[in-house]
Amino acid sequence: RLTSGPESEHTPRWSPDGKYLAFLTDRGDANEADQAWLLNRAGGEAERITEFTGGVSDLAWSPDSRRLALVVDDADPADTISDSTKRKTPPPIVIDRFQFMSDYEGYLGRARHHLYLLDLESRKTTLLTPGDYDESMPSWSPDGRSIAFVSKRASDPDRTLTYDLYAIDAEPGAAPRRLTDVEGVYIDLTLFDSPPAWSPDGKWIAYLQGGPSRLFYFAVQKLAIVPAAGGVPRILTDALDRNVWLPQWNADGTGINVLLEDDRAVHLARIPLNGGKVQRVIEGRQVVSAHVEGPAGRIAVLSSTPQRPAELFALESGQLRPLTHENDALVSERSLATVEEISFRSRDGTLIGGFLVKPPGYRPGTRYPTILRIHGGPDEQYQLEFDEQFQVLAGHGYVVLATNPRGSEGRGEKFSTAIYADWGNKDAQDVLAGVDYAVANAVADPARLGIGGWSYGAILTNYVIAQDTRFKAATSGAGISNILAGYGTDQYVREYEAELGPPWGNTDLWLKLSFPFLHADRIVTPTLFLCGQKDMNVPLINSEQMYQALKSLGRETELVIYPGQWHGIDKPSYVKDRLQRYLDWYDKYLR
Repeated sequence: RLTSGPESEHTPRWSPDGKYLAFLTDRGDANEADQAWLLNRAGGEAERITEFTGGVSDLAWSPDSRRLALVVDDADPADTISDSTKRKTPPPIVIDRFQFMSDYEGYLGRARHHLYLLDLESRKTTLLTPGDYDESMPSWSPDGRSIAFVSKRASDPDRTLTYDLYAIDAEPGAAPRRLTDVEGVYIDLTLFDSPPAWSPDGKWIAYLQGGPSRLFYFAVQKLAIVPAAGGVPRILTDALDRNVWLPQWNADGTGINVLLEDDRAVHLARIPLNGGKVQRVIEGRQVVSAHVEGPAGRIAVLSSTPQRPAELFALESGQLRPLTHENDALVSERSLATVEEISFRSRDGTLIGGFLVKPPGYRPGTRYPTILRIHGGPDEQYQLEFDEQFQVLAGHGYVVLATNPRGSEGRGEKFSTAIYADWGNKDAQDVLAGVDYAVANAVADPARLGIGGWSYGAILTNYVIAQDTRFKAATSGAGISNILAGYGTDQYVREYEAELGPPWGNTDLWLKLSFPFLHADRIVTPTLFLCGQKDMNVPLINSEQMYQALKSLGRETELVIYPGQWHGIDKPSYVKDRLQRYLDWYDKYLR
């Protein structure tokens, strides 16, 4: 353990010479803004090295370990007023942007995120990218002369979903050079937290590129490279119908290691520059979530399976050798549920994959109360990794059915786009087919079925219980059913207009997709609604509307609001509370 304060620390970055660890924390900051801190590996206390009013959100070391590239947030005007003159009543919030809200940030003013340089010896900071733009993900060239970064610099960045890759000399007054400009293509270089990656010789930069912009994150993300001096990008995985992310070049520059998503698994793969076959370096039924290649081609990865929380491993002679044992005690002291991969056919014959999570001591031939859990996104998937929520539910005596309906990742672009502008149709058929499978195989008790999910998992839950009455209990967290209420009240205005068109121009579709709210009278399942009070991803208003509708109809329902929480519930006591409420609600109706 390296730090011991009561505050959280994050974004640790070793200096290339191995002498220092830089990290971010709001420790001791009057505005509770993250600052950069430096810890000497030789010993001693960590030292604060920045004093930005708005705080620091990212950092990257120069190759010579003498400078840091920082992403610095503009200060909130209210934070620049001295304590003696601060107003008791906050000033009005003035909004004039197209996208004016973002989860975890709140209402968006004109504050931006800029690149700064920090010289470690003098502690002097220099603004590198002024202007009315947001920058992120700085990445140094091998010679330390340039920094690649990600930005949206259209005439109105709020109206586009496409980011571009830029490079700038690491000198005050330098002008950014735009490296990507592909018309009509969705490029989200912040996706999967994948910074641009320089080749060892500094001639190329690797990044992620999507498909048509109208498909935004429904499209498969490709690995592309572009000349660092500017030129035409080249897609290296054009024939690969799977997402890749986290590109890192091999030491010899002949290929790029990436995480490769597949059906329920994530592999480590090597993409050769010469256009050869994709090489799966680490595959099998597991999820690799991080990787790094060190000297002499040595590779370390973070990997998990359904029975093993994530640990660090070294790849040696094609085998994984454990480097950490952080969860050995956890696993050895508990009886874990077994996780079984299943496949079944949906109503129209489409093959769907998923999992059956069976309680410890499961007795074949005995029907169990079963809970259908639906993942969010919808562009996510249930994977072959340790899932604490599944283990808690199964440890309480439930079978958990987890499916990857159409709209999920891992099966290619046609599979993920099958629900485009058609929510709650094919994906609802798919999850219900999973329930039929569990019943037909004498696992699920048809009289004791539950359902639930968070975000799009809650959205699909509401679609399902509005068209199928077999479920005896439902939990719906941070979902929406009156889709019209989402326009202008959440952060997805660009996605709504790309996928559905504006409400005034395509009203029938908006009304069709609002089926669960407009036909709430068809819902008879007792439903627990939950949401974070500050959620701007799928705001509280949507859960309030569904709760109010069911309450008006005299149905059994309840609404739980977590104060100060955004879309993801991360306060530990609330995380525990939510799990307990799941158990209590399901127990009440399924036992």
